Amino acid sequence: MTAPSLLVEDVAFAYPDGHQALFGVDLRLERGERVALLGPNGAGKTTLVLHLNGILRAGRGRVSVAGLPVGKPTLREIRRRVGVVFQDPDDQLFMPTVAEDVAFGPRNLGLPEPEVAARVAAALDRVGMAEFADRPPHHLSFGQRRRVAVATVLSMDPEILVLDEPSSNLDPAGRRELAEVLQALPVTLLMVTHDLPYALQLCPRSVVLDGGAVVADGPTRDLLADADLLAAHRLELPYGFDPANVPSS
Repeated sequence: MTAPSLLVEDVAFAYPDGHQALFGVDLRLERGERVALLGPNGAGKTTLVLHLNGILRAGRGRVSVAGLPVGKPTLREIRRRVGVVFQDPDDQLFMPTVAEDVAFGPRNLGLPEPEVAARVAAALDRVGMAEFADRPPHHLSFGQRRRVAVATVLSMDPEILVLDEPSSNLDPAGRRELAEVLQALPVTLLMVTHDLPYALQLCPRSVVLDGGAVVADGPTRDLLADADLLAAHRLELPYGFDPANVPSS
Protein backbone atom coordinates (compact mmCIF):
# COMPACT_ATOMS: atom_id res chain seq x y z
CA MET A 1 0.00 0.00 0.00
CA THR A 2 1.12 3.55 -0.75
CA ALA A 3 2.06 5.53 2.36
CA PRO A 4 -0.19 8.53 3.05
CA SER A 5 1.13 11.99 2.18
CA LEU A 6 0.94 12.94 5.85
CA LEU A 7 0.62 10.89 9.00
CA VAL A 8 0.50 12.62 12.40
CA GLU A 9 0.31 10.12 15.27
CA ASP A 10 -0.44 11.07 18.88
CA VAL A 11 1.57 14.30 18.65
CA ALA A 12 1.83 16.29 21.86
CA PHE A 13 3.94 19.41 22.30
CA ALA A 14 4.66 21.93 25.05
CA TYR A 15 6.62 25.15 24.60
CA PRO A 16 9.62 25.85 26.88
CA ASP A 17 7.47 28.11 29.09
CA GLY A 18 5.29 25.10 29.87
CA HIS A 19 2.34 26.03 27.66
CA GLN A 20 0.88 22.80 26.28
CA ALA A 21 -0.08 23.53 22.67
CA LEU A 22 -0.93 20.07 21.32
CA PHE A 23 -2.55 17.12 23.09
CA GLY A 24 -2.25 13.82 21.21
CA VAL A 25 -3.14 15.01 17.69
CA ASP A 26 -3.84 12.37 15.03
CA LEU A 27 -4.18 13.36 11.38
CA ARG A 28 -3.91 11.39 8.15
CA LEU A 29 -3.95 12.86 4.63
CA GLU A 30 -3.98 10.54 1.66
CA ARG A 31 -2.16 11.49 -1.52
CA GLY A 32 -4.04 14.10 -3.48
CA GLU A 33 -6.44 14.99 -0.66
CA ARG A 34 -7.41 18.63 -0.10
CA VAL A 35 -8.08 19.28 3.59
CA ALA A 36 -8.85 22.51 5.46
CA LEU A 37 -7.49 22.95 8.99
CA LEU A 38 -9.97 25.11 10.89
CA GLY A 39 -10.01 26.47 14.42
CA PRO A 40 -10.00 29.67 16.48
CA ASN A 41 -6.88 31.71 17.21
CA GLY A 42 -4.69 29.89 19.71
CA ALA A 43 -6.07 26.47 18.78
CA GLY A 44 -2.64 25.05 17.92
CA LYS A 45 -2.90 25.17 14.12
CA THR A 46 0.42 26.96 13.55
CA THR A 47 2.16 24.76 16.12
CA LEU A 48 0.94 21.68 14.28
CA VAL A 49 2.06 23.02 10.88
CA LEU A 50 5.56 23.72 12.27
CA HIS A 51 5.83 20.01 13.12
CA LEU A 52 5.23 19.01 9.51
CA ASN A 53 8.59 20.30 8.27
CA GLY A 54 10.57 19.72 11.45
CA ILE A 55 10.79 23.30 12.74
CA LEU A 56 9.25 21.98 15.95
CA ARG A 57 9.79 18.46 17.31
CA ALA A 58 7.03 16.60 19.13
CA GLY A 59 7.44 15.84 22.80
CA ARG A 60 5.37 12.71 22.16
CA GLY A 61 4.23 10.97 18.99
CA ARG A 62 5.58 11.19 15.49
CA VAL A 63 5.06 12.75 12.08
CA SER A 64 5.86 11.16 8.72
CA VAL A 65 5.60 12.50 5.18
CA ALA A 66 5.08 9.94 2.40
CA GLY A 67 6.37 7.30 4.79
CA LEU A 68 9.50 9.27 5.71
CA PRO A 69 9.74 10.08 9.43
CA VAL A 70 10.36 13.73 10.29
CA GLY A 71 13.65 13.95 12.17
CA LYS A 72 17.15 15.39 12.03
CA PRO A 73 18.51 12.89 9.46
CA THR A 74 15.61 13.58 7.07
CA LEU A 75 15.11 17.33 7.51
CA ARG A 76 16.52 18.38 4.14
CA GLU A 77 14.27 15.99 2.24
CA ILE A 78 11.24 16.71 4.46
CA ARG A 79 11.56 20.44 3.83
CA ARG A 80 11.63 19.78 0.11
CA ARG A 81 8.52 17.61 0.35
CA VAL A 82 6.50 19.92 2.62
CA GLY A 83 6.06 23.27 0.94
CA VAL A 84 4.72 26.00 3.21
CA VAL A 85 3.20 29.14 1.67
CA PHE A 86 3.12 31.92 4.27
CA GLN A 87 0.21 34.30 4.80
CA ASP A 88 2.32 37.27 3.64
CA PRO A 89 3.94 36.57 0.24
CA ASP A 90 6.57 39.20 0.95
CA ASP A 91 8.02 36.78 3.53
CA GLN A 92 8.93 34.49 0.60
CA LEU A 93 9.79 36.90 -2.20
CA PHE A 94 13.15 38.63 -1.86
CA MET A 95 14.99 38.25 -5.18
CA PRO A 96 15.18 40.90 -7.94
CA THR A 97 12.84 39.05 -10.32
CA VAL A 98 9.98 36.57 -10.14
CA ALA A 99 12.01 33.91 -11.98
CA GLU A 100 14.93 34.24 -9.56
CA ASP A 101 12.58 33.83 -6.59
CA VAL A 102 11.12 30.65 -8.07
CA ALA A 103 14.61 29.37 -8.95
CA PHE A 104 16.00 29.94 -5.44
CA GLY A 105 14.90 26.61 -3.97
CA PRO A 106 15.92 24.35 -6.86
CA ARG A 107 19.32 26.09 -7.03
CA ASN A 108 19.79 25.42 -3.32
CA LEU A 109 19.23 21.75 -4.08
CA GLY A 110 22.22 21.93 -6.42
CA LEU A 111 20.22 21.09 -9.53
CA PRO A 112 21.79 21.80 -12.92
CA GLU A 113 20.70 25.07 -14.52
CA PRO A 114 18.67 23.46 -17.34
CA GLU A 115 16.64 21.57 -14.71
CA VAL A 116 16.24 24.76 -12.66
CA ALA A 117 14.98 26.64 -15.73
CA ALA A 118 12.51 23.87 -16.55
CA ARG A 119 11.15 23.85 -13.00
CA VAL A 120 10.78 27.62 -12.96
CA ALA A 121 8.89 27.61 -16.25
CA ALA A 122 6.60 24.77 -15.15
CA ALA A 123 5.86 26.32 -11.74
CA LEU A 124 5.07 29.77 -13.15
CA ASP A 125 2.87 28.21 -15.84
CA ARG A 126 0.89 26.31 -13.18
CA VAL A 127 0.07 29.52 -11.32
CA GLY A 128 -0.62 31.57 -14.45
CA MET A 129 2.38 33.86 -13.96
CA ALA A 130 4.71 32.80 -16.80
CA GLU A 131 4.52 36.20 -18.51
CA PHE A 132 5.77 37.92 -15.34
CA ALA A 133 9.02 35.93 -15.01
CA ASP A 134 11.28 38.95 -15.51
CA ARG A 135 9.25 41.40 -13.42
CA PRO A 136 10.33 42.52 -9.93
CA PRO A 137 7.94 40.94 -7.40
CA HIS A 138 7.21 44.29 -5.74
CA HIS A 139 5.70 45.53 -9.03
CA LEU A 140 2.98 42.86 -8.85
CA SER A 141 -0.42 43.02 -7.19
CA PHE A 142 -0.88 41.27 -3.85
CA GLY A 143 -2.78 38.41 -5.49
CA GLN A 144 -0.08 37.98 -8.12
CA ARG A 145 2.61 37.91 -5.43
CA ARG A 146 0.70 35.21 -3.58
CA ARG A 147 0.57 33.08 -6.73
CA VAL A 148 4.32 33.59 -7.22
CA ALA A 149 4.84 32.50 -3.61
CA VAL A 150 2.96 29.30 -4.46
CA ALA A 151 5.24 28.85 -7.48
CA THR A 152 8.37 29.14 -5.31
CA VAL A 153 7.13 26.07 -3.42
CA LEU A 154 5.92 24.16 -6.50
CA SER A 155 9.38 24.43 -8.06
CA MET A 156 10.63 22.15 -5.27
CA ASP A 157 8.24 19.38 -6.41
CA PRO A 158 6.59 19.01 -2.99
CA GLU A 159 4.52 16.12 -1.68
CA ILE A 160 2.32 18.45 0.38
CA LEU A 161 1.42 22.09 -0.11
CA VAL A 162 0.58 23.84 3.18
CA LEU A 163 -1.15 27.21 2.84
CA ASP A 164 -1.52 29.66 5.72
CA GLU A 165 -4.65 31.80 5.28
CA PRO A 166 -4.34 31.85 1.46
CA SER A 167 -7.39 34.04 0.86
CA SER A 168 -6.50 36.82 3.31
CA ASN A 169 -6.27 40.33 1.83
CA LEU A 170 -7.36 39.16 -1.62
CA ASP A 171 -10.02 40.95 -3.62
CA PRO A 172 -12.78 38.80 -5.22
CA ALA A 173 -10.85 38.39 -8.49
CA GLY A 174 -7.69 37.41 -6.61
CA ARG A 175 -9.63 34.84 -4.58
CA ARG A 176 -11.07 33.31 -7.73
CA GLU A 177 -7.72 33.23 -9.56
CA LEU A 178 -5.96 31.58 -6.62
CA ALA A 179 -8.79 29.07 -6.19
CA GLU A 180 -8.53 28.08 -9.86
CA VAL A 181 -4.79 27.54 -9.43
CA LEU A 182 -5.15 25.47 -6.27
CA GLN A 183 -7.95 23.31 -7.65
CA ALA A 184 -5.77 22.31 -10.61
CA LEU A 185 -2.64 21.37 -8.65
CA PRO A 186 -1.82 17.63 -8.52
CA VAL A 187 -0.53 17.74 -4.93
CA THR A 188 -1.85 17.06 -1.44
CA LEU A 189 -3.18 20.28 0.05
CA LEU A 190 -3.50 21.33 3.68
CA MET A 191 -5.08 24.77 3.99
CA VAL A 192 -5.06 26.61 7.33
CA THR A 193 -7.87 29.13 7.19
CA HIS A 194 -10.56 31.10 9.01
CA ASP A 195 -12.31 31.62 5.66
CA LEU A 196 -15.04 28.98 5.88
CA PRO A 197 -16.55 29.59 2.40
CA TYR A 198 -13.06 29.20 0.87
CA ALA A 199 -12.61 25.95 2.80
CA LEU A 200 -15.91 24.70 1.36
CA GLN A 201 -14.92 25.77 -2.15
CA LEU A 202 -11.49 24.12 -2.12
CA CYS A 203 -11.45 21.32 0.44
CA PRO A 204 -13.93 18.42 0.49
CA ARG A 205 -12.71 17.53 3.99
CA SER A 206 -12.06 19.71 7.03
CA VAL A 207 -10.46 19.13 10.41
CA VAL A 208 -11.30 21.37 13.37
CA LEU A 209 -8.52 21.89 15.90
CA ASP A 210 -9.25 23.56 19.22
CA GLY A 211 -7.42 23.55 22.52
CA GLY A 212 -4.59 21.58 20.92
CA ALA A 213 -6.81 18.63 19.98
CA VAL A 214 -8.81 17.49 16.95
CA VAL A 215 -12.47 18.04 17.84
CA ALA A 216 -14.05 17.29 14.44
CA ASP A 217 -13.00 15.67 11.17
CA GLY A 218 -15.37 15.15 8.27
CA PRO A 219 -16.87 16.48 5.05
CA THR A 220 -16.53 20.26 5.02
CA ARG A 221 -20.15 20.81 4.06
CA ASP A 222 -21.37 18.73 7.02
CA LEU A 223 -19.12 20.51 9.52
CA LEU A 224 -20.14 23.96 8.31
CA ALA A 225 -23.81 22.99 8.58
CA ASP A 226 -23.36 22.12 12.27
CA ALA A 227 -24.21 25.42 13.98
CA ASP A 228 -23.49 24.05 17.47
CA LEU A 229 -20.03 22.85 16.42
CA LEU A 230 -19.16 26.22 14.88
CA ALA A 231 -20.40 28.17 17.90
CA ALA A 232 -18.54 25.93 20.35
CA HIS A 233 -15.23 26.55 18.59
CA ARG A 234 -15.60 30.23 17.63
CA LEU A 235 -16.00 29.59 13.92
CA GLU A 236 -18.36 31.92 12.08
CA LEU A 237 -19.87 31.85 8.63
CA PRO A 238 -20.38 35.19 6.85
CA TYR A 239 -23.80 36.71 7.39
CA GLY A 240 -26.34 35.06 5.11
CA PHE A 241 -23.98 32.31 3.91
CA ASP A 242 -25.66 28.88 3.88
CA PRO A 243 -23.39 25.93 2.99
CA ALA A 244 -26.44 23.97 1.86
CA ASN A 245 -27.03 26.48 -0.94
CA VAL A 246 -23.51 26.18 -2.38
CA PRO A 247 -23.37 23.77 -5.36
CA SER A 248 -21.05 20.81 -4.96
CA SER A 249 -17.77 21.32 -6.81
